Amino acid sequence: MTILITGTSAGIGFTLANYLGKKGHTVYGLSRKSADSTYFKTIATDVTDNTQVQNAIAEILKTESRIDILINNAGMGMVGAVEDSSQEEILKLFNLNLVGSVQMMTAVLPTMRAQKLGKIINISSIGSEMGLPFRGFYSASKSALDKVTEAIRYEVSPWNIQVCVLHLGDIKTNIAENRVKTKVSEPYQSTFNKVYSLMNSHVDDGTEPLEVAAYIEKLLNKKSWKAHFYFGKFGQKIGIPLKWILPQNFYENLMRKYNKMD
Repeated sequence: MTILITGTSAGIGFTLANYLGKKGHTVYGLSRKSADSTYFKTIATDVTDNTQVQNAIAEILKTESRIDILINNAGMGMVGAVEDSSQEEILKLFNLNLVGSVQMMTAVLPTMRAQKLGKIINISSIGSEMGLPFRGFYSASKSALDKVTEAIRYEVSPWNIQVCVLHLGDIKTNIAENRVKTKVSEPYQSTFNKVYSLMNSHVDDGTEPLEVAAYIEKLLNKKSWKAHFYFGKFGQKIGIPLKWILPQNFYENLMRKYNKMD
């Protein structure tokens, strides 16, 4: 298959591109920084720049007759209190996590429609299902991507194009180095420090990216997709059904304890 993956310069994207390239697929990695790998080709692309996105797809189609898979993996984290977040920081986050993914889908859909086949995976987070303390805008950006994915599934289904969201738990990557970290004002500082320390420890103890790659390979081999798939440790995944069934105040108290905010 011909597979496009965004955000392949490091972390999950790099591991996934290598993994699928080793399996014999033709893999293109779209990222701002080039990646050193013999298993996939990097096309320097800022997915928030639609001209660069269109140029990258045009370059791929010069040598490939089809595009089978798009995996929208490029994204960034953001931490800090809602009150302290600036408009510039919020827009930068949504521009990558939401708009960049939409622009990539828009760029590949004409080819997928013409071949009457295609699959798109939008990488989201378990945290998109709930408002996480000091990660409110990150949760919101991924939740927005979830809803766009649900909508586009209806729109592209006549052409046998499938789209899903893959919600990930904490993965052991260098995401902490690339997060937007807002200024944290004095009223929030003490609580934020505790939550932030715990947040980083969860990443350090997270699932290995190679396990994510193996799961995605299984997902690609499925004949039909649900709108949402979840991958991560049990302690994180269980938070989703609990939110659905527990009274809101009870659930919030559990979340406060989980995040050591009490």
